[in-house]
Amino acid sequence: MEALVIVAIVIAVYMAWNVGANDVANSMADAVGSKALTVFWAVILAGICEFAGAVLVGSHVTNTIRKGIIESQVFEHEPIILARGMVCAMLAAAVWLNAASFFGMPVSTTHSIVGAVVGFGILEAGLAYIHWSKLGLIVASWFISPVVGGVLAFLIFKLISRYILSVDKPAMAARKGIPICAFFTFAILILATIYKGLKNIHLDMSGSAAIGISAAGGLAAAAVSTLLMRRKRTYNGLQTLEEQLAGVEKIFAVLVIITSCTVAFAHGANDVANAIGPLAAVVEIVKTNAVPTEVTVELWVLLIGGGGIVLGLAMFGYRVMRLVGTKVTEITPSRGVAADLAAMATVLTCSKMGLPISTTHTLVGAILGVGLARGITAINRKVVAQIFTSWFATIPIAAALTIVFYLIGKWLVW
Repeated sequence: MEALVIVAIVIAVYMAWNVGANDVANSMADAVGSKALTVFWAVILAGICEFAGAVLVGSHVTNTIRKGIIESQVFEHEPIILARGMVCAMLAAAVWLNAASFFGMPVSTTHSIVGAVVGFGILEAGLAYIHWSKLGLIVASWFISPVVGGVLAFLIFKLISRYILSVDKPAMAARKGIPICAFFTFAILILATIYKGLKNIHLDMSGSAAIGISAAGGLAAAAVSTLLMRRKRTYNGLQTLEEQLAGVEKIFAVLVIITSCTVAFAHGANDVANAIGPLAAVVEIVKTNAVPTEVTVELWVLLIGGGGIVLGLAMFGYRVMRLVGTKVTEITPSRGVAADLAAMATVLTCSKMGLPISTTHTLVGAILGVGLARGITAINRKVVAQIFTSWFATIPIAAALTIVFYLIGKWLVW
């Protein structure tokens, strides 16, 4: 096996480790912050869902250059240059993610690898071969996804608060409100799983069929929750308001665990390519000595990606989980459900519109939205400022690191 491929495999494992430590940890932040799950069980469930999504329905075909940010055909005369660039881009993105995870900062892995590829492209291809319009869309997503996710989460939580949490007898209101919440929860999650996860196994499902299946799943969940609410005595007429609210939040705790697990599954299916896409490209280039536009991702590569992600989540993911789940604003199960639903609905809608948004940015924006529903004082503005700063720094830092690593490699090895 070529030495470059061996190096690429090692770095890909390191990259996957950091994707797990940073990006995957976001999926369970609401469950941990609301105390629906301990960090231990959040890591276990997220690891299972993430690995299943990555290996079972993870992307089996990936673009040579993530998001088509540079023109890969410029390297047709010497494909090995592109392979070396992908190795350096993986290393740069991984180092940046590692640093961000150490400080508990939730940054986008997609933006990290895109920034890294931009740095390599500027150095070896030139400014003319960078697709600046696509980069502009990615920069615009810094503003689009948190705002849309935040507004939607704000509205969802306001509805939950008005019709369930703020009434005189919230336990009685929950009997009617919880089935409605269950319907929308499962309908959105099934639809998101179909489009963000199962699309990779090419089910060729039409939009109407997907919506029909999602609606049926939502109705089934609503029916089951209605039966369970009738069997469970949620209000005996003697409970205090605080006791009723605690009981309602226990019901929402089940929903927030389900939504968090689904986010993790969809993330594994959709974003594992950030960890192993460049590795698959390196392997293909070394094998064929040509620049492919798309690369078939073999099972062993998916296993490397899925395994590395789970390992990173288990070893280092608690830092991001705790910051996003507890330090941005106070999270309860009902707020966690609102944030997760808003994030998934925003990612699903924007993905169908072709907007390159970040799941991380959207989820953090959604958490801000449920916090703002209680007023600006409910938000830790210092932590939010630190998070936003890390977002803006991602692309330029990843690009600069790639340039440094590539020049070092050119000087010492190539």
